[in-house]
Amino acid sequence: MASTHKINLCSQGIALKALFTGYLIVVAIGYMMAMVQIQFTHGLADGELGLSIDDIVYSYYGKRSGSVIEAKLNGSMQLMAPEEDRLKIINWVHKGANEQAFYDTGIRQIMDTSCVMCHNAESGLPIPDFTQFKNIVERAKTDTGASFSSLARVSHIHLFGIAFIFMFVGLIFSLAAGVPKYLKATVVVMPYLFLILDISSWWLTKLNPNFAWLVIIGGGAMAVSFCFMWVVSMYEMWIMPRIHSDTRDALLDE
Repeated sequence: MASTHKINLCSQGIALKALFTGYLIVVAIGYMMAMVQIQFTHGLADGELGLSIDDIVYSYYGKRSGSVIEAKLNGSMQLMAPEEDRLKIINWVHKGANEQAFYDTGIRQIMDTSCVMCHNAESGLPIPDFTQFKNIVERAKTDTGASFSSLARVSHIHLFGIAFIFMFVGLIFSLAAGVPKYLKATVVVMPYLFLILDISSWWLTKLNPNFAWLVIIGGGAMAVSFCFMWVVSMYEMWIMPRIHSDTRDALLDE
């Protein structure tokens, strides 16, 4: 009589393990690229390398003592133009962002050289078109952080996209038989709870900068749960079979 095949990561065939491993590796690289992207979009908001509470506050609540352009030129866009050009733009903003002065003092030329390569209608990027003066002068106003419309757009993209990623990572991890069932269930549900916390904290920080800590907590907890599921899944697929066989059924919480 043939023995019943137990469903767990350790006992799967090489093809299924290769499928799961390929997915986990690509998703891990994608996660690391997301961390790099966060560093460039938010981590330089205060003009210093590394993500800090100030970066989060400036990104969502804004730096309300200055303009959007000034905050960007001293933060994430600092490397995009020479210091002399950045100071000229900031000085123009401080003097009232006059349209005539925009052309007479060479600000238009600086923008064309250092900014318009990305800030144009054809770039396809979710950034303002700086070929139009009205879009530039709008960013010369007080920096109030991310707009509600941009938060809505980014929120729904993250909710759909990250939920799908963690569904498949969690599905693979659920086949790990070596994790106690209640710990496994907790780890599987953690990313969804902290994803909601993370995105909710963007909106809360937009209203009150004291909520910026929740962004760090939500994002950090998601990363911890991802790493735990990734490491355990890879261990049970490739290292555990070299040590011993596993006859438990992960789907039945054996």
